[in-house]
Amino acid sequence: MLGTSVFVDVLIAKSQGHTPVERWLLEWRQNDLDLAQGTVFDGLRRIEPLLQPIPQAILQRTAAAGFSPADETRWLMFAESQGKASQPWWMWVFLGADAIGDRLDPTRSHDVPEPHFGADAKSVLMVDRDSASKAMDQVKPGHLVLAFCGAHVRRDFVEVGQGSEELAPWALTWLRRIRDVSRWQRLRRQHSDDPAGEPFTVADAGLRQAWSDRQTPAASELAQGESLRTPCRKVLASLQVHGEGLTRFVDDLRLPLDNNRSERAARSVALGRQNDSGSAATWSGTLAAAMFSLIATLSLNGINPRKWLTWYLTACVGCEVPSDVSPDLPWNLSPEDRAELSLRPPTTS
Repeated sequence: MLGTSVFVDVLIAKSQGHTPVERWLLEWRQNDLDLAQGTVFDGLRRIEPLLQPIPQAILQRTAAAGFSPADETRWLMFAESQGKASQPWWMWVFLGADAIGDRLDPTRSHDVPEPHFGADAKSVLMVDRDSASKAMDQVKPGHLVLAFCGAHVRRDFVEVGQGSEELAPWALTWLRRIRDVSRWQRLRRQHSDDPAGEPFTVADAGLRQAWSDRQTPAASELAQGESLRTPCRKVLASLQVHGEGLTRFVDDLRLPLDNNRSERAARSVALGRQNDSGSAATWSGTLAAAMFSLIATLSLNGINPRKWLTWYLTACVGCEVPSDVSPDLPWNLSPEDRAELSLRPPTTS
């Protein structure tokens, strides 16, 4: 009954503008378009299976990447699951070089990332020291190598300093060491396109020295035993336990110092969670995950999400998924389609 443009507007407003459907319907009603909420949600329910092959392909793309940052955040589900009518689910986000995929699941255990990567995974996974990643079957034999987030380490020292005025100078000393590592890492990445050049060589040497200057005091302070204050000892013990994963970025130029990219990718989920209060049905949650994946991946590839959704849904004649969606994926678009669907740069006056 309603045209494709109406549902494209709803999807963009809901998933990219983070506008609740009720607010969107009110605005349209004030512009003399009176749509029943049930009609709109029924249309979205019919659209959800049409979109599913695309986010599934996006998730497969991220799993095949040689390096994949990942994170997860809460998403409230009001649909009954495991005998409960409402409970927090988890929106997992997996990143690749040209893809960002979201997966909604009732758990945050290793049962989610394990099947995502598959038994034959060969990759580096950057995470936030979470136990689910450490328990993965692919991690134990070393097929999937974990790299840990340096930003979370920095937060540990910030919390110590904020929690005790007496320990603030100690924490500040460590934060200065972390700052030096970050500064050299940024400089090295700026010149990573010429690893044989002098700027890169100088930055690389500076980074390795700064990293050594950070690691050496940790061992000597921990050797003090019980005389070292408990908050300090806990932070430094965690630094040692995760030392191998925290050091990987030094020798692997693909890796950043922190996992902030995946946290930024989860920002849309947090905004949607705040405005939509989660999902009232399982199909609604999977549609949200699909749209978060689509918009993030399309934008990453310079594709206009509104144009792409209009183009794709128009091709779903009779509400049927195209027999082959591979040409519709951002990295497979023909030059003509890419030019037609591209996200135009903002004009400047």
